[in-house]
Amino acid sequence: MIGAVDIGGTKIAVGMVDDRGRVLCKTEAPTKGERGYVDGLARITGMLREVTRQAGAEISGIGIGSTGWVYPFTGEFGDVDFLPAWKSRNPVKDLERTFGVRAALENDGDAAALGEAGWGAGRGKQRLIYVTVGTGIGGGIVLDGELYRGVDRSHPEVGHHVIDASGPECTCGFRGCWEALATGPAMAAWYKNHGASGSGEELGAKEIFQLALCGDACARRAVERETYYLGLGLANLIGLFVPDMIVLGGSVMKSMKLEDLRGVIAQGCRFVPWEKTALALASLGEDANLIGAARVWHYRFAGGEEC
Repeated sequence: MIGAVDIGGTKIAVGMVDDRGRVLCKTEAPTKGERGYVDGLARITGMLREVTRQAGAEISGIGIGSTGWVYPFTGEFGDVDFLPAWKSRNPVKDLERTFGVRAALENDGDAAALGEAGWGAGRGKQRLIYVTVGTGIGGGIVLDGELYRGVDRSHPEVGHHVIDASGPECTCGFRGCWEALATGPAMAAWYKNHGASGSGEELGAKEIFQLALCGDACARRAVERETYYLGLGLANLIGLFVPDMIVLGGSVMKSMKLEDLRGVIAQGCRFVPWEKTALALASLGEDANLIGAARVWHYRFAGGEEC
């Protein structure tokens, strides 16, 4: 039984996950990053104790997935925008000390990639890329069954490769990053600025997809643009890595058609066997982040990754 912790910008979720990837019980609370690290750690500790009682079983380990810059092999937080007071703090050591079990930390994109590769749509695939498309674009890469790490064991930011150098500014410092062009907010901003009619209400990607189905011409153009830029980014990943599968999750993918993305990919990629890279929707559902966090522990300790 693994205590799974998912730390996000708006909420912290905690659950108990068995060794088949099933969430037995869970709870969540607002992140409240402004209250600082000690408060956040206390709430995580309390939630872990709560789910342990609910599951009626002892905790065997703790897996943590967090948005933002983290150091997996020291257990420390880096410079995370929504948790500035957590920088250099170490929840891995603190939770190990409290519960007397081993703990492991990964970026949530890497955690989700491990979850889908171990217990989800990518089970059994040796070369897998997980991409989540929502308010941002993140993901993780599994090559030859191992989580890919860059120099200094860093997490690759797939959402920040440039696909249109004349595109909108991105928070990373460049223009036209994948994240600046193909996220839900990017789609909504384009729709708002290109002739959208109506009451002035701010619409999200889900509503724009629905309007497109109802015949709204501007919404259709927004969907076509979203499909093109999302497909172009996927084509780049296929050209670079030629994976067995790309697993797609996140809020935008709930409305996107995979066959439309494949149509964009087919426009290029002729120098690699792109048609052999399967596209699949993420299969772990609303508990994907908790399941991924639990998988982090299995990968680090049960799977034998050297640390």
